[in-house]
Amino acid sequence: MDAGVVASTGHGAGKFDRVLRFPLVWLLVGIVGVGGVSALTSGGPPALAVVGAVAAVVVYWLVMRYVARRSTPELLSARAVPRALTGVVLGVVFIATSVVVVLTEFSFTASSGDKGAIVATVVAVQLGAAVTEELLFRGLALQALERLFGSWVALAVTAVFFGLVHLANPGATLWSSFAIAVEAGVLLGAAFLWCRDIWLAIGLHFAWNTSVGLLGIPVSGHPGAGVLVAEPTGPDLLTGGGFGLEASIVPVIVSLVLAVPMLVAARRRGNLVPMRRR
Repeated sequence: MDAGVVASTGHGAGKFDRVLRFPLVWLLVGIVGVGGVSALTSGGPPALAVVGAVAAVVVYWLVMRYVARRSTPELLSARAVPRALTGVVLGVVFIATSVVVVLTEFSFTASSGDKGAIVATVVAVQLGAAVTEELLFRGLALQALERLFGSWVALAVTAVFFGLVHLANPGATLWSSFAIAVEAGVLLGAAFLWCRDIWLAIGLHFAWNTSVGLLGIPVSGHPGAGVLVAEPTGPDLLTGGGFGLEASIVPVIVSLVLAVPMLVAARRRGNLVPMRRR
């Protein structure tokens, strides 16, 4: 083969590789891949949501390994379980604190039906949702944007977009979108930056949604069967009304109490990417 052809081919391959490694490119590829898996596995039997969660992690790793050409320390299996459990504890503390504050503003009764089946369904569905959303927003979007603009801008943009995405949920309002941007977008982003570990954010997200769902409170506007039936009796600003606890001002405040120390610790650990000067 002519040497000039070989050189030209190598140059073309190198240019294509650089394009793939550009953060916005692998972000879009990852969104299509992980989002596609989620779309294919949602709406079916609860067990399918768990399969979808596993598949989403595999797709995420493939995109990072072969498109972004970067390692995935945020997925290290050696610390997956302890970090996920830490996140679960944080999520339970977050919801328990929020619920205790507004406990008198709800009326709770026991639900009918098979409690074991209810728990299994809620756990499976919320596990799938937590894994998929964290891979998309904290794994892909936050890390891609911070490579271009730094951690603070990436945190702000992903938090705002996370809130806007939930604006399409049943019963959503501008207030509920803002509340989710703060209590979920900021808190979950802070959890990721604190330890640079996706499992911590997944555990927190999973425990949050599962706890709310089992209490019989709508999860971000989506009502579902829980082991209890919750009826808000107080003002919407405290209970969240028909949208659920995420639209209450209480978890907004609690989330900031948790997120600020996480971000301070992340800065002290050197986990924040500074804004690039252009």
